[in-house]
Amino acid sequence: MKINEKSKILLVLSLLLIWGFLYLYLAEITDYLVFSLLNLTAETHLTESIRFFLFEVPKVMLLLVLIVFFVGIVRSYFSPEKTRKLLGGKNHFIGNILSSLLGVVTPFCSCSAIPLFLGFVESGVPLGVTFSFLIAAPMVNEVALVLLLGLFGWKTALLYLSTGLMIAVFSGYIIGKLKLEKYVEPWVYKVKAGQLELDDENLKFSQRIDTGVDAVIEIVGKVWIYIIIGIAVGAGIHSYVPENFMASLMGKEAWWSVPTAVILGVPMYSNAAGIIPIVQALLEKGASLGAVLAFMMSVIALSLPEIIILKKVLKVQLIFVFVGIVATGIIIVGYIFNLIY
Repeated sequence: MKINEKSKILLVLSLLLIWGFLYLYLAEITDYLVFSLLNLTAETHLTESIRFFLFEVPKVMLLLVLIVFFVGIVRSYFSPEKTRKLLGGKNHFIGNILSSLLGVVTPFCSCSAIPLFLGFVESGVPLGVTFSFLIAAPMVNEVALVLLLGLFGWKTALLYLSTGLMIAVFSGYIIGKLKLEKYVEPWVYKVKAGQLELDDENLKFSQRIDTGVDAVIEIVGKVWIYIIIGIAVGAGIHSYVPENFMASLMGKEAWWSVPTAVILGVPMYSNAAGIIPIVQALLEKGASLGAVLAFMMSVIALSLPEIIILKKVLKVQLIFVFVGIVATGIIIVGYIFNLIY
């Protein structure tokens, strides 16, 4: 049974009202589950861990579903071909800025890294401009941005956005100036990008709603397990890890805290939704904002699986340059945050 456009919009509005009710009363619902149904003793480590887990899982899932749905609708207006046309012919600093901004609202994950990279290079987008896009897309993740806004406030979210864009812009600019095109695998330049075309010109709004629903099914279906794992780790840190230990390892006074955070982050694999609860728990335990943001950025932007996939289109020399420049930018930003806060 097909739903007409008006009914579909009314259904979405009704679901938004239900979403708002659940989100508004989530703390009360969680307390009822923990203290009335489970009858747990207040203020014990186990109770606090369970309460943290039961509160954060639906909170993150509610935020994730809402944001992915609306971003899915927005993305229905931007095909990869449109993105390439906007970036093509741009060079120097303006191109890096534009591509970084586009990276924030354009889909990028390990499965789309190669076709997007091929499309950009084949259509004449400068290598440095392409890398600004590739860095910004995972690092300045719209899911992470909104979750940070909901969990920590607009100042932290704005700082995350501005510093992530700064790293993407300057890293891409430096890579472009180094003239490293010879370290792209030769076959990349021979690939035609017509396969990335997407007819999005004449979609009805109800069809764009469908793209939002499809995005929720696809993305949430892939990341829910990482969300649960991340929140479980965060719950353990929240209740069992001593504050003094985290302060000594990732505190502001420890000069090694930021590079240590980056070293710990790179081998890990997570996504924005899975890493945010860990960030929250680390901050509560006394870790510095600079070290924690450096950890988060390195996990999201320099994860080992992403590097392995990029190896299919980039030579080892360019991989090392990419990782080195981005890691250096993250470390610098981490120290700046520690100086400011």
